[in-house]
Amino acid sequence: MMADKEQSVQHFLNLANRAGRGKFKIYIGMSAGVGKTYRMLQEAHAMLRNGVNIQIGYIETHGRTETHALLDGLPQIPRRQVFYKGKMLEEMDLSTILLLSPDWVVVDELAHSNIPGSKNEKRWQDVVDLLNAGINIISAVNIQHIESINLEVKSITGVEVQERIPDLVLQMADEVVNIDLTADELITRLKEGKIYDRSKVESALSNFFQADKILQLRELALKEVTTQVERKVETEIPRNLQMRHESFLACISTNDEVARKVIRKTARLAAYYHADWFVLYVQTPGESADKIALAAQRHLINNLKLATELGAEVIQEHNAKVSEAIINIALEKRVTTICMGKPHISLFRIILRTNVFNQLLKTLSANDIDIIILS
Repeated sequence: MMADKEQSVQHFLNLANRAGRGKFKIYIGMSAGVGKTYRMLQEAHAMLRNGVNIQIGYIETHGRTETHALLDGLPQIPRRQVFYKGKMLEEMDLSTILLLSPDWVVVDELAHSNIPGSKNEKRWQDVVDLLNAGINIISAVNIQHIESINLEVKSITGVEVQERIPDLVLQMADEVVNIDLTADELITRLKEGKIYDRSKVESALSNFFQADKILQLRELALKEVTTQVERKVETEIPRNLQMRHESFLACISTNDEVARKVIRKTARLAAYYHADWFVLYVQTPGESADKIALAAQRHLINNLKLATELGAEVIQEHNAKVSEAIINIALEKRVTTICMGKPHISLFRIILRTNVFNQLLKTLSANDIDIIILS
């Protein structure tokens, strides 16, 4: 059981949906150095000139001269100092910000993990507390910190980013703005020492800052912002004037690796279409609690937890006939697309010949339900 202080993503989302919530603007970029912090500070200066009560809650300039210069003249709320593991560290002072209650607060590094002992585990949770108090927030995050594309980022860069934010945090935002540069422009900024200290430039060029990697990350960032814009358009048009509302059903088994891929890919599809989505696990008699291996059971629980964190409604059914259970849930939830993992070729040949699978296809076709076999 989760500890009381470990509050779920959905709990924070519910808080943020309350009346009187502050406005939330997120700057997103393909990597460090594109200018997210710089843009936030520019915006803060513009708001200050217009008489807006805006404060810097937390900013990270990474020693970049041009960015650091923009701090001059901006009111800053002092950071909270914490002694942890023999070091004096600094954190955003959530309680002071809540006490001062400025109209707008700039909060950098949205995916940051707070020092143990803080009120919240993650900074994005601090931001939701501020929003819930009616405070407007401007924040920033890199594309590689978004949960559902974590594996895609790892395949591109070879690095698994540990600090991540749930996709729902982006969906809470009133505005998501992409800070875009070409790969050449970003690499030029790096070589000029505008991103990292010059002693780190050669290492960065041979690792993360390669044109092919940057291009792929740029594509992910552009797609993410496109998705957010489309979601905003859809929410502002009456449902009866929209095309058929998409709804996805991810079907998983106890196969850990395949299940995780199906969940993450379906999460991306659902985000793209601004769709409701469900994760279905059908427990057959052969996988009952007294027969399933403990490791498989543990992996299943973790995958169902992941699905919940990514915004899915988890459904668990007991049925000896998996296809029958899938059909029933698809019809009950008015699903438009079913997503499942790619079966083993031998198994695929067998089920194609069975009446059960043929019946599944006929039923789905009759109800205009698509089926996607994910790689």
